[in-house]
Amino acid sequence: MKVVNLGESNSVLNRYVAELRDIHIQKDRLRFRRNIERIGEIMAYEISKEFSYSLKHIASPLGTADMNISDDLLVIGTILRAGLPFHQGFLSYLDNAENAFVSAYRRYKDRLNFDIHIEYIASPSINDKVLILTDPMLATGSSMELAYKALLTKGEPAHLHVASIIASKQAINYIRETLPSEKTTVWLTSVDDDLDDHSYIVPGLGDAGDLAYGEKE
Repeated sequence: MKVVNLGESNSVLNRYVAELRDIHIQKDRLRFRRNIERIGEIMAYEISKEFSYSLKHIASPLGTADMNISDDLLVIGTILRAGLPFHQGFLSYLDNAENAFVSAYRRYKDRLNFDIHIEYIASPSINDKVLILTDPMLATGSSMELAYKALLTKGEPAHLHVASIIASKQAINYIRETLPSEKTTVWLTSVDDDLDDHSYIVPGLGDAGDLAYGEKE
C-alpha cells in the first residue's frame, strides 16, 4: 500500500490545513468549508497524475493537437456529512466522474465506546473503475473500511484511492491491514500521533462535520 503525504512538501496546501486547525479561523464556517474544498481540489490534481493516459487527437479551429488524456472511468465516493465540501473540491477538478455517497455514523454503547454503522448508500457501478474514497478525517479507519465494503456491492474497482486531510497513525496501520494493499493508494496532508478517549484525532481539528455545518443534537 502506497501512502502519499502531501504535507511533507512546502506549498499553499499547508496554509489551508493550518487554517482548518486554527481555533479562531475555524469559527468561520464558510471559510472552513472552502478550505476543505480547496484541499480537495489540490488533492484531485495530485491524484490525477496517477491515472492512465493515452494520446488523443484534438481538433482546434486551426488544426489538430495531440494530447495525453486520461482513459480512466472515475467514481468519487464520499462519507457523509463532513465529506461534502471535500467531495465538491474533487468534483470541481474531476468533473467527468460519477459519484457515490455513503452515510456512516457512530452508534455509542456508552460515553466512550461505539460501533460504526452504514445507514445509506447511493452509488453507480464501480466495477473496473478508479474509486476515490474521500473523508476529511481518518481517525480509526473503521468508517473507511465499512464504506469500502459497502461499495463493493456495486462492483470491484480497478484501483482505490483513499483521500483524507488528517489521519491518525492508528488509522493508517488499520487500513493497511483491512484494505487491498496491492491496489490502494492513501493520500493525506498530515499524520497525527494520537486519538483521545472519544477517538478524535489529537491534535486534529475537532469535529469536522460540526465545524462545517453546525453542531448536531
